[in-house]
Amino acid sequence: MRVRIILLPVLLSLFLVSSCNKFSKIQRSKDYEYKLTKAEEYFAKKKYRSAQQLFEELFPVFKGTQKFEDLYYKYAYCFYYEELYSDAENLFKGYLEVFPNSSKAEEVDYMRAFCFYKQSPKLELEQVSTVKAMGMMQTFINTHPESSRIKEATEIIDKSRAKLELKEYRGAELYYNLGEFRAAAIAFGDLLNNYPESSSGASYKLMVVKSYYRFAKMSIAEKQEERFEKVVTEYQDFLDRYPESILLNDAAKYVELSNNQIKAIKNEQNSSSTKH
Repeated sequence: MRVRIILLPVLLSLFLVSSCNKFSKIQRSKDYEYKLTKAEEYFAKKKYRSAQQLFEELFPVFKGTQKFEDLYYKYAYCFYYEELYSDAENLFKGYLEVFPNSSKAEEVDYMRAFCFYKQSPKLELEQVSTVKAMGMMQTFINTHPESSRIKEATEIIDKSRAKLELKEYRGAELYYNLGEFRAAAIAFGDLLNNYPESSSGASYKLMVVKSYYRFAKMSIAEKQEERFEKVVTEYQDFLDRYPESILLNDAAKYVELSNNQIKAIKNEQNSSSTKH
């Protein structure tokens, strides 16, 4: 058993050395057809790093020949499968520029857009790639209206849009949790305007009403009346947009509280004017 444990690393090292020597021999070969065949074998076996190195070396050799298109196509995919999406996107773009009439143009056009989607970062980070992916997928749909990939492209747009919506929601929620109620009200209002079709629209509108109420409550006396009236106005908009919403009763509570505050302010104003 001990002998086997010692031999395993040795055998592994010998195998790696042998593999490296074999690959180096292929690299040094001046038989370019043989080299291309080996690159395609590596590609077929999903050894994309080795395939990419050989394809790269063969670029100037086969440029302008009939084999160049397939070489370029597989070379771009090597980067994609290695998850080097920025490089892959650039290569897919280059492929379309060199071979605009290729039978693979539609597929490559989709993959270029998909590379931007694959670069979409965590929610906390800037979503430039997410926005770019949406735009590229929409362009793909417009350019290839009969494509079998329309459904996939549409789903990616929907997923990207949902991600952007969630990011905006988190920002609005943070304002509210920090007690920045006016900023929260504006942010939830923007969220509703940016995503009017959202299934969460009614809850966003409730947060607008709630945020403006909190903002009015913490305002100085001279500003409170107009700010409580803003709550009433926002509730009316809620009622117009979502007359069947189960959240209407929650929003109505803030209107009732606001109306009571407005009455109290007016009574105090009338009382003060009577005394004078």
